[in-house]
Amino acid sequence: MLAFIQWNPSPVLVDFGFYEVRWYSLLFALGFVLSYIILKEQFKKAVLNENLLDKLTVYVVVATVLGARLAHCLFYDWEYYSQHLLEILLPFRFKPEFQFTGFMGLASHGGIFAIVIAVLLFARNYKVNAWWIFDKLAIVGALAGACIRLGNLMNSEIVGKPTDVTWAFIFLRVDNLPRHPGQLYEALAYLFIFALLFLLDRHNTRKPGFIFGIFFVLLFTARFFIEFVKADQADFEAGMVLNMGQLLSIPFILAGFYIAYRNRQPVHKIH
Repeated sequence: MLAFIQWNPSPVLVDFGFYEVRWYSLLFALGFVLSYIILKEQFKKAVLNENLLDKLTVYVVVATVLGARLAHCLFYDWEYYSQHLLEILLPFRFKPEFQFTGFMGLASHGGIFAIVIAVLLFARNYKVNAWWIFDKLAIVGALAGACIRLGNLMNSEIVGKPTDVTWAFIFLRVDNLPRHPGQLYEALAYLFIFALLFLLDRHNTRKPGFIFGIFFVLLFTARFFIEFVKADQADFEAGMVLNMGQLLSIPFILAGFYIAYRNRQPVHKIH
């Protein structure tokens, strides 16, 4: 009998009775806090007003939550939410009884797509280089993604397919089967991408936007291949050659190649 990892942490860190502090919420917030600290240094180096970063943070946080929420409801559970439209944007449900649920269901593809739109609006409103912003957000975005996947791990959600590898997790809140820790795979992949992009940024001589393109290629390629060892996230995915996460990743990978190619020239090159 292989000694698989028995995984059954409580998703609640602290219960005050009237309010619960959950691991997922804490790690989600930690991703934004770490991102803010790193971006603050980047803004200082670029001699940009710190108030701009505060405004950008508001744009990004709102876009992340709204975009990720809408994408989950539309692409993964539209059958339910088409009959409960208010629950898409409200953190509670009315039936069978009133219950505060928070936003249970966020899809990263939608969050990133919404962030792109938010940054374009921010750049237009505050007259800053959108490509520069995209590059910096790409670096911290990988770090924030790792934090979110660790939150999924603490929630015992987005589990992997059954396996007999020695590092398999038995998610006791799900079943008694040893499974790939898909959340951990993604978290480690995103941490690696964060470190790589951070180093690339320090020595980058390409036009603004190049790192952003590389980010799309690396992150969504990793997501595409890790999906092969993850359990289906929705019933309709059963029997699909590529699941919804993979199908949604392909446009981002192609866009990443195009963006990186478009901005591949050295900044000192004279046209």
